[in-house]
Amino acid sequence: MLDASWYLPSAGRDPTAEFAAAHIPGAQFFDIDQLSDRANPLPHMLPAADDFAAAVGAMGVGEDDRVVVYDGAGLMSAARAWWTFRIFGHSRVAVLDGGFSAWRAAGRTVETVVQAPTPRHFGATLDPARVRDLAAMRANLETGAEQVLDARGPGRFASTEPEPRAGLRGGHIPRSRNLPYPALLDPTDGTVLPEAGLRAAFEVVGVGLGAPVVTTCGSGVTAAALAFALHLLGHDAVALYDGSWAEWGGRGDTPVET
Repeated sequence: MLDASWYLPSAGRDPTAEFAAAHIPGAQFFDIDQLSDRANPLPHMLPAADDFAAAVGAMGVGEDDRVVVYDGAGLMSAARAWWTFRIFGHSRVAVLDGGFSAWRAAGRTVETVVQAPTPRHFGATLDPARVRDLAAMRANLETGAEQVLDARGPGRFASTEPEPRAGLRGGHIPRSRNLPYPALLDPTDGTVLPEAGLRAAFEVVGVGLGAPVVTTCGSGVTAAALAFALHLLGHDAVALYDGSWAEWGGRGDTPVET
C-alpha cells in the first residue's frame, strides 16, 4: 500500500506531514515530487528506470507484489503513481477507490507510526509507447492522429483563470478537449463513477473511445486520472504528455488557443 498524495501549493496542504499524522496501516509514502527527474526544470518528469526501481524497491515493493496506491483527494495524484508503475512495466497495480477519505469514512484503522520497510528487488523498463514528448505533440498538431484531452479546470483551459505556476501562458493546446478530472468522480464521496457515467463524461466532451488519446494537464499528475478512467473503460490506446502545460505553456514557440 502506497500513499501517493500530492497537492498544488495553493491548496496549503503538506502531504508528507499528513502521511506522518495518519495513514493506512503498513503504507509507505510515494513522493511524486521526489520520484521524478530532479535534474529536469519541469515538474514531475519521469525518472530514469533504474532510479524508479531503486526508490520503490527501498519502499519494500517487489517485482511480484500487488501494489495499491491511494491519495488524500480520491484520485488527484494516486493515478499518477498507478501510471508510473505501469509505464515501467509493473501492471499489478490498482487505485483505492475514494482514497484515504473513503478509508476513514468506512471507520477503518489508521496508523501514526511509519513502519520501516524491508527492501526488495524491483526491476523497471520504460514503455515509451505510453508517454509523449514535445516533439510528438508538435507532430500531432499536423497529423491529428491522437485526440488530446486536458484534465485542468475549465478556467485554466480557457485562460479565464491564472495558472498556479508563474511564467505560464493561459489557454490550451490547439484542438484539445477539456475534461477536468473531478468530472470522473461522484461528488458525494469522491469514488470513481460507474462505467456508464465515465463513458458519458468522455462522450460529452467529444472524445471518441475508438481512437487514440493523449492526456495532459498542468504537470502530468491529473492527466493520469484521465488515463486511468479510460483504462477502466477498456481503452488502453492512451499516452500521457509528460511535460504537459508546464512545458507547452511555458514556451514562446508553441501555439495556444483560448
